[in-house]
Amino acid sequence: MSSRVLNSTLIAAAAAVVLGAPVLAQQAQPAKAAAVKTSTAIPRTADGHPDLSGVYSNVTTVPMARPANCGTKEFYTAEDIAAGMGGARGCAQPGAAQAGGRGGAGGRGAAGRGGANIDPETGQPALAVHYDTAQFGLSGATMVRSSSMRTSIITGPDGKLPPQTAEAQKRAADFRAWNAIHQWDGPETRPVGERCLTWPSEGPPMMSEGYNANVQIVQGDGFVGILQEMIHDARMIPTTGGTTALPNDVHQWFGTSRGHWEGDKLVVETTNYTERTQIQNTRTSYQLKVTEKFSRVDADHILYEFTVDDPGTWTKPWSGEVTWSKIDSPIYEYACHEGNYGMANNLSGQRAVEAKAAAGQK
Repeated sequence: MSSRVLNSTLIAAAAAVVLGAPVLAQQAQPAKAAAVKTSTAIPRTADGHPDLSGVYSNVTTVPMARPANCGTKEFYTAEDIAAGMGGARGCAQPGAAQAGGRGGAGGRGAAGRGGANIDPETGQPALAVHYDTAQFGLSGATMVRSSSMRTSIITGPDGKLPPQTAEAQKRAADFRAWNAIHQWDGPETRPVGERCLTWPSEGPPMMSEGYNANVQIVQGDGFVGILQEMIHDARMIPTTGGTTALPNDVHQWFGTSRGHWEGDKLVVETTNYTERTQIQNTRTSYQLKVTEKFSRVDADHILYEFTVDDPGTWTKPWSGEVTWSKIDSPIYEYACHEGNYGMANNLSGQRAVEAKAAAGQK
């Protein structure tokens, strides 16, 4: 089903329960501090809860894992940026070797070239860490993203994923062995992303896609609907605790989500994932539980926090946070599977390889 159809379904389902409170559509303004400051000037629904409704961009240039040379440093300072830190250099001083590993990846921004990270509009050192993503067409004034001083999306002193359990390592090794033989058996054995069923960044936790990284929230009495532009999936989340949990042997691509309010923060807990759910390119276990927290910090931003708890995959829970920026744009259709000629071409090519091999054996 296309995202436009799902979008219509989501809005239609929520229309009967949506509570007034118009939402302003403004672009994000650069943050002026290391952490997002909570503001009381936020839109609210008739029942007093923060109104989360709107379309948001969750684009961020903060790496998932902290650059190794940043140690336990969670936030850059304005002085750090002026000194040339950030970007591919991480916390290194100007002229030092670039940070290694995936945690330090992010391209070569102004800070990554040894000079201060200069805001092109003001000519002054920018208070946000900007990585150069021009090779993906993601840099420039057309991209709406919240400025952030974070050194990594993953929070806490480690700033990186915890080690995998022995169970997870064996599960990955078993899959690699199976996949080496069976990956071309048929459509069902191809990756779920190639089949347009789900992508790891869809979550939950919901991570930035880099492009088409937009999320729509529709809020009503007792429910919140969340639609992601890429690939095309929607969740209807009860916000009053919801119905009883699904039986342990019932699993869904995106799990089952139930929410509740803790003061002004919407807390959503998701369980009952499939064994093929992936987070950070890692296959998780049936024990996976993701807790999301949504906070409307002002008229233009939502602070999105998440905690991943899967004792069958990682040795301890880990958490992260990203600030979403409100945008004045609808969610557009992301037609992934329509015209997916690559699937038929790949499989027919493999059948031809097998036929040629069989003919050679005769």
